[in-house]
Amino acid sequence: MDSTVVKGLEALSALARGTAEGLRHGSAASVAELARRMGRDRSQLSRTVTAMTAEEFVTRDDVSGGVTPHWRLYAAARDLTAHRLRTDGLTALEGMATETGESCYLGVLVGDTTVTVAERVPPGSRQLGSWIGRPYPAYCSDCGQALLSDADDDEVAAVFARTEFTPHGPRTPTGLDDFLRRLAVTRERGYSIVDEEAEPGLYSVAVPVRDFTDEIVAAVQVVGPRHRLEPRTQECVAAALRWGRRLETALRGA
Repeated sequence: MDSTVVKGLEALSALARGTAEGLRHGSAASVAELARRMGRDRSQLSRTVTAMTAEEFVTRDDVSGGVTPHWRLYAAARDLTAHRLRTDGLTALEGMATETGESCYLGVLVGDTTVTVAERVPPGSRQLGSWIGRPYPAYCSDCGQALLSDADDDEVAAVFARTEFTPHGPRTPTGLDDFLRRLAVTRERGYSIVDEEAEPGLYSVAVPVRDFTDEIVAAVQVVGPRHRLEPRTQECVAAALRWGRRLETALRGA
């Protein structure tokens, strides 16, 4: 491959990795910052970025000089992410279900609900029908806390601004403050445990899954009866973490 193309792809890759962090701080990466991060000569990288801007691979802010990948690249990457969630995601669920012998799901956040996009149910399961496409309140769903674990408290409050915290199980969060207390624990340990919050006797663990921008786009879950899963919490968490990381690798194209 031509060395100029290689350098351009390296710059675009580094830019994509750094953009999410930069945007969280309210600014896009400058050419100087990108050069420092890559260990490249600033003037050479500036010429590369100029060429990529002309071809609409990146966008440069005329005021700040910050550089970000062009929105069309993000749109294509998002489409690919959605596709891989349903293909590589199913592979992850199959691995989890085989290791745990339990029902495993892949969920995404839609407004103030979570929606299952893939599932693997072991033989002999008593599950009636499929959960795919069915929304469930995020404040008490199996993966709601995992999906919201990167959001700050104000963002979570905005998600639930018009939500009524109706009980679905004996341990359903009673309101926003109660949910935020549980979410703080999830953030600290890196995965969620939902214990009879969604319905009586139901227990689950969920692990967030990040895409190429390092944003949480889904969560893998192991779900089953409390009496069976609670004693096996760490075993189920280990399986979810392992397969969740494999899915992240696929989403990032690594």
